[in-house]
Amino acid sequence: IIVIKAGILPAFLNYFFLYFYFLTKKCIIYKNYYFKENFKMADFYYVTKEESREVKRELINLIHDVQNYVREYFTFNFSFIGSSARNMITYDEDSNIGYDFDVNIEVNDPEEEYTAAQIRSIIFDALQEISPEYGYQKIENSTSVITIKMVNYYSSSICHSCDFAVVHNCADGQQQYIRLNKENDTYQWVYRGKGYLGQASKIEWLKKNGYWTKNITKYS
Repeated sequence: IIVIKAGILPAFLNYFFLYFYFLTKKCIIYKNYYFKENFKMADFYYVTKEESREVKRELINLIHDVQNYVREYFTFNFSFIGSSARNMITYDEDSNIGYDFDVNIEVNDPEEEYTAAQIRSIIFDALQEISPEYGYQKIENSTSVITIKMVNYYSSSICHSCDFAVVHNCADGQQQYIRLNKENDTYQWVYRGKGYLGQASKIEWLKKNGYWTKNITKYS
């Protein structure tokens, strides 16, 4: 590593060097005049389409089994969201957490026969029962999602995981999800933040300006 001291070269050359150095190194730890603490660049890569397609296929089969498991209570629709819906799944090569999928589960309960707690409990029990049949050894119940994880115990790492959120899409375009309040162990329906409302318009802007297809083609 070449150390450039402040004052030897003009400031813009220092910035240019740092910019070029960061671009040419996959993952570095660098410390100099401009950084008071160590700065580490994450080493992100895209999961291949072939690999993600196979995992996604198994997850769809798993979800179909969950649908059959809960059918005596209610039915539900599901959709992959985020990067898993756009074939743009990434992972950090230097971490041991693998990559993840995100799924929204929308329960059909128009008469509101079930409380938020009952719905989350039924979905959790179904995933806990079904997921081991597909190789998922861990399940976690967090604030906004239920997560299943496929673990490689030999390398103490997570191969991949899937987060399930139980949601309700409102007629006005907003979305609610079942949230766990861990302080008192209660569940309730809450609205997504304001950022959720802007997603549709942002996607529409990308489509109108020709960026959407370009990026989908690139990463599909």
